[in-house]
Amino acid sequence: MMIAFQFTVMQTGAPNRCLLLETCKRCYLNVAVRRVHGPPALTNTSLPVHRIENRRSDLRCTVPSMRSSSTESPTKVRVRFAPSPTGLLHLGGLRTALYNYLFAKKYGGTFILRMEDTDQTRLVPGAAESIEDMLEWAGIPPDESPRRGGAYGPYLQSHRLPLYAKAADRLVQSGHAYRCFCTVQRLELLKREAVRLGQTPRYDNRCSHLRAEQVEDRLSQEVPHVVRFRLEPGVEPFQDLVFGWTRHEVAQVRQPGMEVEGDPVVLKADGFPTYHLASVLDDHLMGVTHVLRGSEWLISTPKHLLLHRALEQAPPTYAHLPLLANQDGSKLSKRQGDVSVQRYRAEGVLPEALLDTITLCGSGFTSHRMGRSLQELVSDFNPSKITTHSALLDLNKLPEFSRIHLQQLIEDEQRCDWLVKDLRGRVQQAYGTQIQGVEQEVLHMDYITRILHLRKGHISSLSELLSPQYSYLWLRPALSLQQVAALSPEPGHITSLALRLVEEQGGQWSVEPLGAELKALSQKTRRTKYRDTMKLLRLALSGLQQGPSVAEMMVCLGPSEVTHRFQKLLQLSQTQTQ
Repeated sequence: MMIAFQFTVMQTGAPNRCLLLETCKRCYLNVAVRRVHGPPALTNTSLPVHRIENRRSDLRCTVPSMRSSSTESPTKVRVRFAPSPTGLLHLGGLRTALYNYLFAKKYGGTFILRMEDTDQTRLVPGAAESIEDMLEWAGIPPDESPRRGGAYGPYLQSHRLPLYAKAADRLVQSGHAYRCFCTVQRLELLKREAVRLGQTPRYDNRCSHLRAEQVEDRLSQEVPHVVRFRLEPGVEPFQDLVFGWTRHEVAQVRQPGMEVEGDPVVLKADGFPTYHLASVLDDHLMGVTHVLRGSEWLISTPKHLLLHRALEQAPPTYAHLPLLANQDGSKLSKRQGDVSVQRYRAEGVLPEALLDTITLCGSGFTSHRMGRSLQELVSDFNPSKITTHSALLDLNKLPEFSRIHLQQLIEDEQRCDWLVKDLRGRVQQAYGTQIQGVEQEVLHMDYITRILHLRKGHISSLSELLSPQYSYLWLRPALSLQQVAALSPEPGHITSLALRLVEEQGGQWSVEPLGAELKALSQKTRRTKYRDTMKLLRLALSGLQQGPSVAEMMVCLGPSEVTHRFQKLLQLSQTQTQ
């Protein structure tokens, strides 16, 4: 069945009384639609007709051409990430922000960061700044934000209180809201009684029946009050870009005196709005065209649509994203310290690897492969492929993602320079004054670059190169006679052969040819097997008996440093024979 729609493109911020706003899944343009039966009679023949296939979970434009001689231009896509600064940004929040960023970049739009800090009791000092820091670190900075500013600011809701007060007053004046003078004690009694009866606590809408003179009398006495939005029965279904046609009745009377929900507070006694009013009003005032948020807000959307209608403003298009869950299906929480983005940054995890990990476990992309760059994520992003199933996050795969992305960074000359500078700073911080004299050469850019290229594909983060197993790269190891004697009865002979090899090889070394020469060297020993010969040379170079091949260690350290370390072994061997 095909249903025809007549539409006009919505202009951002323009007031409109249309009750239905839909989005074409081919072009993702917001269109206000009016349902008509049969071919519509268009007063403006330059406007095309969208014919939308009437499926629950699919809305597709079948217009053969979007060209128009009209001077009207499609509304620019504007999306927002609107966290509450009540803690550190966690992986679930990062994923929501990423999907909004991808949507904006895919369709040439704007990505907004708005801080919903209206619940002053739960604010964490510094959380708002930290959230924006983490988005910038992840490579998905907002176009407009508290820090960057923008034409639609301020972007902290606590700085927009007069706007909410004015909107709440409009709702009261139009009869869509009322002032509630119920005390905290009365509300607590209602809650306790509901719990005793095994019911969901709700407000009984008592103050919605107050007469005008009763309200004026309480206001004249300065009785504290809140503003509640009057829920109406008969909520219209709406089409979510992910969940399809959805309807949740919020005020239908099941039996006398028993509504599904009580009228919600939209403005608190302290003058701060609740989430419902603040988000609805700001989405309109900031020209937000699409709201991509977690599926936990799906059940609240009918209330938001009622608020949009009461405020006489066109709603955005909604897309509720499936939750990012733990492997056991439980919900990720910002209270889990091990899922905060800040923690992964501190551990040296690459942002590219983290973004790749949290997207590969979910949906919304035309391909699923490891190692995608941010640009490739934008290219592969397809909102119509987002499913309703929760994405199960497997953080055990993060090291593998990190290894792949680190290798890609090393192979990119420009980005490798950034890695070299980063690692150099980490080495200086980790070892400080221990690096002295000739050892200062380990801080040279060429040296660090050589190490990264030789270790790519073997390490998952730069921090691994600061672990004890790689300390030989930055500090000369200490050796003991006992260690040497345990490996070979002829350390002096083997060391002399190794020093001769270094001299014969000159300054141009590569791992494979040098490995072959070392194998030939082991055949010249008298009483030491190849394996023990390599262990002895590895001990001289690193102080370890396990690790990278001796050939790779020699190429990493370079001829001068290798010579120094072999000579130290030779001196120790001579001491042993005396």
